[in-house]
Amino acid sequence: MIIYIHGFGSSGYGGKATLFKEYFNDDIVMPSLSYVPELAIHTLEQLIELFLQRNEKVSLVGSSLGGFYSIYLANKYNLKAVLINPAIIPYKTLDKIGMATNYYDLSSFEVTNEHMQSLKVLDVSTIKKEKNILLLLQKGDELLDYKQAVEKIPNANCIIEDGGNHTFEGIERHFVFIEEFFRV
Repeated sequence: MIIYIHGFGSSGYGGKATLFKEYFNDDIVMPSLSYVPELAIHTLEQLIELFLQRNEKVSLVGSSLGGFYSIYLANKYNLKAVLINPAIIPYKTLDKIGMATNYYDLSSFEVTNEHMQSLKVLDVSTIKKEKNILLLLQKGDELLDYKQAVEKIPNANCIIEDGGNHTFEGIERHFVFIEEFFRV
């Protein structure tokens, strides 16, 4: 089972999540996660443990903040993960203390210093199996510097494209490769 982990202020119904669902059908779940990091991680851990108890292979796809969560979870559970323009230090780059908006339903939520501290706790200093990670990066990402991901996980499988944006334009071009990466 593939678990798609959306980014900050997004949902399991976002544009990228929908594209993944169209391609991977019943082999993917896309939970809409809490903006509270502890709750988001707890939900993801419960899902992973449920699938593992059923003896299902679990793989992760994380976009932006979801990429950060994926690093933590892949390390904890020894899973393969695809990171799409991942947030490597979200407790610094988010810089959204105060009110923020959910892009799916336009609801507002408050981001606190406590949330940023919770993200720091999840930061992985040493990644056990870098080859379990596939980085998909676009240099034109207007929110995050792709070089941070390359520096954090230098031995990961990596695709770096010129141009693009934070959403990762044309992600569907990589679905077959992602499927093969998870299969091996």
